Amino acid sequence: MQTIDLRDLQPNRAELARLIPRAKTDVSAASVVSAQLIADVRAEGEAALLAQAERLDGVRPTHIRVHSDEIARAMAKLDPTVRAALEESIVRVREASKAQIPAGSVTTLAPGAEVIQRWQPIRRVGLYVPGGKAVYPSSVVMNVVPAQVAGVASIALASPAQKQFDGAVHPTILGAAGLLGIDEVYAMGGAGAIGAFAYGVPALSLDPVQLITGPGNVYVAAAKRLVLGVTGIDSEAGPTEILVIADETADPLLVAADLISQAEHDELAAAVLVTTSEELADAVLAAVERLALTTHHAARVREALDGQQSAVVLVSDLAAAAAFSNAYGPEHLEIQTDQPGVVLDLIENAGAIFLGAHSPVSLGDYMAGSNHVLPTGGQSLFSSGLGAYTFLRPQQVVRYTRDALEAVEERLVALARAEDLPGHGDAVSARFPA
Repeated sequence: MQTIDLRDLQPNRAELARLIPRAKTDVSAASVVSAQLIADVRAEGEAALLAQAERLDGVRPTHIRVHSDEIARAMAKLDPTVRAALEESIVRVREASKAQIPAGSVTTLAPGAEVIQRWQPIRRVGLYVPGGKAVYPSSVVMNVVPAQVAGVASIALASPAQKQFDGAVHPTILGAAGLLGIDEVYAMGGAGAIGAFAYGVPALSLDPVQLITGPGNVYVAAAKRLVLGVTGIDSEAGPTEILVIADETADPLLVAADLISQAEHDELAAAVLVTTSEELADAVLAAVERLALTTHHAARVREALDGQQSAVVLVSDLAAAAAFSNAYGPEHLEIQTDQPGVVLDLIENAGAIFLGAHSPVSLGDYMAGSNHVLPTGGQSLFSSGLGAYTFLRPQQVVRYTRDALEAVEERLVALARAEDLPGHGDAVSARFPA
């Protein structure tokens, strides 16, 4: 891992942004390919999805829409330990998601003058679960549960066809869907799947959705950008990131293990340590060297850690560490310091935050109850992770009595005339003939 020493610098936020280690992933560069895949699905429907699976996933599914009995069989065949883990994760994510439902309210501005705030669930959503370098039944849980808690009535799920299962969706993905009562599942992936969700495929009885959520590769991210406006999206999730803020009290072995845990996702995964202690930095680098040799995905981890997106950053104090993190806007932020709460008070931007040595990112990936579908690539500066609120739309309902409207008529008419829109005022005055 490279080392970036900022101890003798006092960079402002713009300068920090230039110093941040990032992978070179250009979503716009994938747009041409993704646009063609989407266009093919719009024109040819199921035939295009089958051809894309054969070309991109290496297998031609026997059918795109998964039969309900396949889902039931996959659920019945789940490894008992995996099933128990999924069921526990479902319980925890459901409880945490319930806290994300805002309460409705009524604001009374004058007698008979009310503005009602209500939160309406989106009726139909499409949830994408990737299936490239790993299998993600946990992402089924993270996408489906908050949608169900929000009250979404119609949920469709897509995951790529798997060559090792003769073009079917991975059985563990299907089993997780079954546990959650999802019976509309499609063996389709990549940009084509996003296009199918956005525009629908009549031959598959796949109706268009109002919102698409879930992570994917750069082509999925590009496709989500392209269909935005036709449908809603959560974010353009890219390669995973972990940033650890640590001081001399942190355990270097635990920090190293956490960095490696996210590096094993992808060669473009980012692992960043920001520390005030040069001694800790050296110890973490040594531990990373040892652990990277024996971890299961050693080659992938090594490439991620040696990439330009990963680094050890030395800073003069914890305030500088927080400033660097805020400029970075990490997907996952761990705070392993003597007083993590003090550092937390300085943090503005992060997808999810993990406090203390016993709250690793891996906990959030599976069992914390928090959601692991989070903004990457600095998007936490302006967006949040997936939650029940993602599937809700705030609506204002205005309710005035005749007397309440009459009380504001004169002022309303004055504003309408000031804007040279007298018809607006006339529409109110018409209710009060002379």
